[in-house]
Amino acid sequence: MPPVVARDAEAAVKAPAMRTILAGIAAGLAMVLVMFLTFGLLGFGWHSRGILLNPSIQSAKLIAVWTTIEPLPLIVSQPLSLLPGVLLLGIAHAFVYRWVAPGWPPSIFARAWRMAWVLFLVAFCFFELFTPVNQYLEPLPLVALQLVFWLIVAFVEAFTLAWLIE
Repeated sequence: MPPVVARDAEAAVKAPAMRTILAGIAAGLAMVLVMFLTFGLLGFGWHSRGILLNPSIQSAKLIAVWTTIEPLPLIVSQPLSLLPGVLLLGIAHAFVYRWVAPGWPPSIFARAWRMAWVLFLVAFCFFELFTPVNQYLEPLPLVALQLVFWLIVAFVEAFTLAWLIE
């Protein structure tokens, strides 16, 4: 089966702004869903019983931040309050995609693959280094697990963007 190819090399740049915004909103919603499935259900779990809050392997400092130190993170106490920010990030990522995609091979898969790695390396790896590792002294195996979660988030977001913009 031939690869799915963008309409033309300039299709991402020529995409109307409204389509880019809608693709960004869809990508933001995809991010929310994937973060809920990975971090929410698998990582932190219902009632804070997930692997990322297991006291036998997790930093006490990180557990305290997520469960007892007031004010609790918004994602715990008011998760929907972060939705507008995630949607705005999705829109911003859509415009970045539209800007850089014409320099990449004209395949939706190739462009999504590259965008996913950009998101993962620039945003998520930076965050993991300076927050869980630096501030909370999180054990490296748990950081690695979170990086896997972030990689999934990045790929779902990037493929959503590429599919809808192209």
